[in-house]
Amino acid sequence: MSHKINKTNPVLINLIHELKKQSIEKEAPIWKDIALRLEKSSKNWSEVNLNRISKYVNEKETALIPGKVLSTGTLSKKISIAAWSFSEKAVVKIKKSGGTTMSIEELMKKSPNGKNIRIMG
Repeated sequence: MSHKINKTNPVLINLIHELKKQSIEKEAPIWKDIALRLEKSSKNWSEVNLNRISKYVNEKETALIPGKVLSTGTLSKKISIAAWSFSEKAVVKIKKSGGTTMSIEELMKKSPNGKNIRIMG
């Protein structure tokens, strides 16, 4: 039984499709998990602050937020963060700490098997 995606954003619809495809092709269940989270109503998506990312993610991992990264707090280490969206202030703080930002799609290409990724949210 397939679930109808009630999304209208073509970029998001394509991302969800690609996540599911990658999950099957690479046998990486992490991507299906993210696809299912993004299929939910966007008002239920995660909003994660920098201080929480800094506390729970180490420098060898990439933080993956199926939602939005907010700027509250600081990053005390260089962390790569992938998310659906970032607040402008969060991007500035992440870059200032030596970290990097990327889209979920970019992370999927960079780490197709989903290794060293910590889902936040």
